[in-house]
Amino acid sequence: MADPVQSRRALAGFLGAVVLTVCALLLRSQLPWILTFPAQWTVAFSEMINVVIGALLDVASPLFRALSACLEWPMRAIRDGLQAVPWQVLTVAFVAVALRAGGVKLALFCAVSSVYIHISGYWVESLNSVALVSVAFPLSMLAGLGIGIMMNKSRRLSMVFTPMLDFMQTAPAFAYLVPLIVLFGFGPVVGLIASAIYAIPPMARNTKLGLDLVPEDLHEVAAMTGCSPSKRFWLIEVPTALPQLLIGLNQTIMAVLSMVVFAAIIGGFEDIGWEVLRNMRRAQFGESLMAGVIITLIAILLDRITRGFALQARSHTAPATSLSRFALITLGIMAVVWELSLTGLAQIGPAERGFTPADQINSFVASLSVSVGSFTDWLKTSAIYYFLLPVRIGLEKAVSPFTWGFAFTPALQLGYWGLVALIGALLAWRQSLLAGSVAVLVGAFLFTGTTGLPWPATIAIASATGFWAGGWRVALLWAGTLGVILLAGLWAPAMFSVYICLSAIAFCIVVGGGIGVLAAQSDAVSAVIRPILDLLQTIPPFVLLIPVVMFFQVGDFSAFLAIISYAIAPMIRYTERGLRDVPNTMIEAGISTGCTPLQLLFLVKLPTAQRQIMLGINQAVMYALAMLAVAALVGSRGLGQEVYVALGKADAGLGIMAGCAIAAIAICVDRTFVSALARQQGQAAP
Repeated sequence: MADPVQSRRALAGFLGAVVLTVCALLLRSQLPWILTFPAQWTVAFSEMINVVIGALLDVASPLFRALSACLEWPMRAIRDGLQAVPWQVLTVAFVAVALRAGGVKLALFCAVSSVYIHISGYWVESLNSVALVSVAFPLSMLAGLGIGIMMNKSRRLSMVFTPMLDFMQTAPAFAYLVPLIVLFGFGPVVGLIASAIYAIPPMARNTKLGLDLVPEDLHEVAAMTGCSPSKRFWLIEVPTALPQLLIGLNQTIMAVLSMVVFAAIIGGFEDIGWEVLRNMRRAQFGESLMAGVIITLIAILLDRITRGFALQARSHTAPATSLSRFALITLGIMAVVWELSLTGLAQIGPAERGFTPADQINSFVASLSVSVGSFTDWLKTSAIYYFLLPVRIGLEKAVSPFTWGFAFTPALQLGYWGLVALIGALLAWRQSLLAGSVAVLVGAFLFTGTTGLPWPATIAIASATGFWAGGWRVALLWAGTLGVILLAGLWAPAMFSVYICLSAIAFCIVVGGGIGVLAAQSDAVSAVIRPILDLLQTIPPFVLLIPVVMFFQVGDFSAFLAIISYAIAPMIRYTERGLRDVPNTMIEAGISTGCTPLQLLFLVKLPTAQRQIMLGINQAVMYALAMLAVAALVGSRGLGQEVYVALGKADAGLGIMAGCAIAAIAICVDRTFVSALARQQGQAAP
């Protein structure tokens, strides 16, 4: 049941936010500082961070350079070793691993992918990316294992590491690169370290989860047999948690690979990520698309192979052929193929095969852009004028004769506020004062937009929402986060980031939720969208920018589409899963009471699946925030652009502050959703 004291306090918080918002809107012309925070009131956090890093660099510069050399040596050694082996031999090895993990279909897919990579001319660059992953992955795996084990063994350490892992997962990838460049200089080692840091959290979380799920009975049996703690850990806990550990390995590899393009920004290794970035900068979409497809193929292969081994461990099944015998057969085939390659087979290069579709792709894109140019221009213009602009600057400024065909005159504004007050009063009368207060706040937001709402009102609304969801802790988290962003002078880019993310999330909720509903109602629709969702969730985020830039150039709309393409998948999946998990007894009860299909959906299924749908919204928000820095590459402003600018200037302070701002907002959103779900579950409990 709901706590009546907490409910009254939450209502008081929203009513206070309403009063503060109304007062701020009435006084904004007399008090301009409530709209634009004065620069003289800001605190130079970035400069402070730069001073600290500069002092650290003066003392420990030799240590960082030595560490850079130690990490660069194995990466280049692996690269040179892979390039020394004929591509046919490596293909046999890759196919053998795929066959062992997923059977004939996966092995065939691996063979086709390897041949495509070779004949497309990107074999060497792909091997360079594999070398980077080969060094970063063990670092992430070992660090994640250690952290996960410590979190499992000590509750205090778990409380310490949890917010650190939250930050590492929510901070944009670019934010890692900025301070690392200052410490280690430009080169592939910076990308290597950034990739390793970014990939630690999934390994740590899955390690802790796997060890937490070890049945207590096994611990008791180990204690009765006199096992020492170390024996109990290695002989009982690790084997039992192995399936979850393999899932962690899968996610860690994917996280490392997703950083390939980001690592290419600082250059120095000429991998496949650099090819994507270089060709995009030259607007060579055919070449960038071919390189992007290769990254996607590598990601899918690594995902399927590690997932296959994880499923084998979970089901305790193994292939019929023993591992030693399989390895001997594979080595024998590799030796034969290597001998054959010396006869000249390996000398057949990509140019001789004539597989260069990049020019054809460029011509096709150019002709397609011309043929659909009027439609894409109309779509882009309509979305900007009638959706994105109102969210950013509000109806107050967005509605004009040029865009909407009429002016938002004072009389219309007065009528708008009258309608908002009427809706708020009706909701307060028919439902609750809380619902009426929220309606007024939504009306104020639609009137001013994210960038036009006074900062005291924004902080008050966010804090009131946090208090309603999780009490004082979440409210103070919101107030502290937004307060630091305000004092750091990052309020304007932060609100721009909120605008672009909020627009994309709203689209994902409506469209993604609708697709999820259709998929839950139809197995055919589910079968069609499932591979698309798999592709969207395995393809590196950077590659998603290629088709967007092809047809819509750079700008807010392109950033909007890029964020949607990355954030819509979890919304669809969670919605479909939640609706499919509705108990049949509830559906049958609804049918027996005479519900129509629509009534059954809105009155039975959606309310029952509300928890899963809320989780989907939460994940969509997290994905959207994670995509901010990537979207900055296609013209989006905001915190993502601040991180990217800091990267170009090697300004560690600005990069860290902007990255921390994105991570802090993501953590606030996550805590709010988690607390709201827990609160809802507590209310639903008898």
